[in-house]
Amino acid sequence: MKWFSDNVNVLALIGAAAIIILTVFVAGKYIRQMKTDKSTGELTGEEWDGVGEYNNPIPTGWGMAFVGTIIWWIWYALSGYPLWSFSQIGQWNEETQAYNKVFQKKWANADAETLKNMGEGVFINNCAPCHGITGDGLNGKAQNFMHRFAANQVLDVIKRGSAALGDTKLNDGKGQLGYALGEMPAGMASGDMAKKIAEYVAGGLKGKAPAGFAACAGCHGQDGKGNGGTAPNLVAYDQTLVKHVLAHGKRGIIGRMPSFNNGILSDIQKKAVATYVDTLRQ
Repeated sequence: MKWFSDNVNVLALIGAAAIIILTVFVAGKYIRQMKTDKSTGELTGEEWDGVGEYNNPIPTGWGMAFVGTIIWWIWYALSGYPLWSFSQIGQWNEETQAYNKVFQKKWANADAETLKNMGEGVFINNCAPCHGITGDGLNGKAQNFMHRFAANQVLDVIKRGSAALGDTKLNDGKGQLGYALGEMPAGMASGDMAKKIAEYVAGGLKGKAPAGFAACAGCHGQDGKGNGGTAPNLVAYDQTLVKHVLAHGKRGIIGRMPSFNNGILSDIQKKAVATYVDTLRQ
């Protein structure tokens, strides 16, 4: 029978049978002794509420069962079913990794519509709790994917930079998001100039750029498109930006977004999220 071929089931059945047999035997033995035996032996000299205790050796059967249990545990832990031989977490990880390989192969050449639908499911499960079902950022509390950036979000980055909370260097010196030009330092602008830059970026970089934007253009490019992927794109949520954020996490107003680079999302799923996010812009 299939269930009997499982070592866990076999050991459980053997253990259950042994417990039942021992229980019946021991209970029967001592019930018979209670009817016929009389207390004998030397008292220890100590009493509890007038009841004395005999200085008798432990019952032979109890001692054998106790030692046998220890021997059985040693065998069970080291040979019968070693502690290191199985891990539910390890099994889950192995099965997940195997499935992810099949998943990656199956959807390697997925078209845009398939990626969009896949990305929507991933977004609702993993992103919507902070960014909202529609991607509106829950009234400015998180990144708004419908209108690119909100001015208060841009201003927050200008003031605090892009380094993660408590960290100064991440990802081999490339900064929080892993871009080649590194992390954006805090305080690139201040006061009214910072506000003007924030409004300019939030407005889609339209019209005349504020004088202070020259400092931003050094990394993001004069057009704000990220200098060929070496810095974040300020104009659109391109594939590069979304992948970097998903891989490395990002600090925001309501807290730090975690990294999804630990097996939670596959490369195809990250690409799908980027495809879906790109459709949210109005």
